[in-house]
Amino acid sequence: MKYRNLGKSGLRVSEIALGSWLTYGKSVADQTAEECIRTAYDAGINFFDTANVYEKGAAETVLGKVLKDYRRSSLVVASKVYFPMGDGPNDRGLSRKHIIESCDASLKRLDMDYMDLYQCHRYDPSVPMEETLWALDDLQRQGKILYAGVSEWPADKIQEAHQIAKQHNFRPLISNQPIYNMIERYIEVDVLPVSVANGMGQVVFSPLGQGILTGKYKSGQQVPEGSRAANSKLNSTMQKYLENESLLEAVGEIEAIAHELEITMPQMALAWILRQPGVSSAIIGASRPEQIEDNIKSVDIELTDELLLGINQILLKVSSFKPRS
Repeated sequence: MKYRNLGKSGLRVSEIALGSWLTYGKSVADQTAEECIRTAYDAGINFFDTANVYEKGAAETVLGKVLKDYRRSSLVVASKVYFPMGDGPNDRGLSRKHIIESCDASLKRLDMDYMDLYQCHRYDPSVPMEETLWALDDLQRQGKILYAGVSEWPADKIQEAHQIAKQHNFRPLISNQPIYNMIERYIEVDVLPVSVANGMGQVVFSPLGQGILTGKYKSGQQVPEGSRAANSKLNSTMQKYLENESLLEAVGEIEAIAHELEITMPQMALAWILRQPGVSSAIIGASRPEQIEDNIKSVDIELTDELLLGINQILLKVSSFKPRS
């Protein structure tokens, strides 16, 4: 495994992180989840990402139960706050009340004294940003979290947050967790440059495009039985990809390049992301330990400029792949 600093902070995270969205506490049995987490740790992955909203805390519970067997200082554990955790008017958002109470609840489920990284899962326009940043800074002063970050915040809000933090002498945000892959490239326009300028590393999710970039879904063919796309409880976010024949054809062309290099399509997709210096880590999801063993090999793959240009030309054939302006 290889490691990078999370933004300009001194925190070192594995280039591949293990996430728990749509998997642990939901579609993957606890025993299999444990096998995946242990496989990841044994392979050198030190970065584990979750969120309170993932199955209303069940993912945090599963993760914490396994990770308690390891030396705490060897782990980088991240969770998030924003989405509703109850029906009450204060059970959601980025108010001081919800942030503080949610942090305590997440720590209890994780069975940990502190989280390494605590992230605002989305931007909350209903709460003054000063209030949100103040709460995060207090949690760091109390030692309940070591660092703070955000997820899917627009570039102007990231810039505003850094200006407010500097004005009030709050500890700066060190990370942003956006979707980023060969299909979804909007961060390249302004989020990535603003983040880099402010010392934030990208911890990207969905690096394999909900599985589309694994190569298992072929143009003109039925989706494989047992796959995420065949599961009506998990495939809602995949439909726009599965219905795009041009997209599937483009993936097929890139997979052919991967075969020539004697690497798998997931390895190709992850190596493509890790070529980006503004990215600190790519979060993978895994329902089987073998997927982790395959994915981690991407850290040793270097793609040439000529190869990257060829991949980009393939992607630009599909208008939906172009970076958002």
